[in-house]
Amino acid sequence: MPPENAEPPLEDRPADGRPPSIDAQARLLLLIDVFSETKGSKGIEGRMKLAKLDFLLRYPGHFRKLLSARRPGVDAGEDPWLTGAIEQSMIRYRYGPWDPAYYALLGALTGKGLIEPKHEDAVATYCTTRSGHDVARALAGTESWRPVRDRARLLRRHFDLTGTTLKDLIYETFPDIVEADWGTHL
Repeated sequence: MPPENAEPPLEDRPADGRPPSIDAQARLLLLIDVFSETKGSKGIEGRMKLAKLDFLLRYPGHFRKLLSARRPGVDAGEDPWLTGAIEQSMIRYRYGPWDPAYYALLGALTGKGLIEPKHEDAVATYCTTRSGHDVARALAGTESWRPVRDRARLLRRHFDLTGTTLKDLIYETFPDIVEADWGTHL
């Protein structure tokens, strides 16, 4: 067993090289929980969809632009990142914005019993467990995480699309992402 202060391998680190943070785990937990809230919901189907939703959650300027293009007049709500700083940048990868830390983050949330991955036809679906829902609800009750939950709810309401459809929307709306070389920080 590796020591607790051991760093994850390079391929499991975020694009900026730092190990995944507790804040990143909390952000993904809230996002997955919001998509797991309704009775008929399976959670978030596929890592591509998860990455595109997380991109829109992390980059509020891109979210506002895509929301205004898709749903003119809809209020984007409070910016969840009041400092304007993105904790961990994403990189341009094969299907658009991606963070290599997803594997470590999803593994950590699964290992803690907060999410449950299910695999159907080679597609991983992520939903919160009862414990994960309780933790997400407690986080959402705090002043600092409430705007993140609220933004995730806007994502569910207006962007609960397939991963491919989200990728296409992002490519159409942000051609600079398509034109960026693979591995470029966004």
